[in-house]
Amino acid sequence: MLRRLLVSAALAGSVLVVPAAALPASATAAQAPAAAVGLRTACTYRRDGNVWRCITPGAFCPSAARNRYGYAKVTNRRYKCLKVSGDTRWRWKRA
Repeated sequence: MLRRLLVSAALAGSVLVVPAAALPASATAAQAPAAAVGLRTACTYRRDGNVWRCITPGAFCPSAARNRYGYAKVTNRRYKCLKVSGDTRWRWKRA
């Protein structure tokens, strides 16, 4: 039973791989990685004066961000780095 599950998962994973010959002529191999890199570098976690950009809500914040505001990378909503009650850790909480 386990072997059948593993084999079916491997086959399902192999279906997702598209050979280069099956791609349209307009989509070259050079364009695909460039687009993926552009999406990843569009928003980077960084300090911008007294605020932080591209934070992940609920994630741990660095010590330099304590009691500071940050803006989420997806929703662009404002969060504050606050200490979690009953814990020694700091996290980004909705402000």
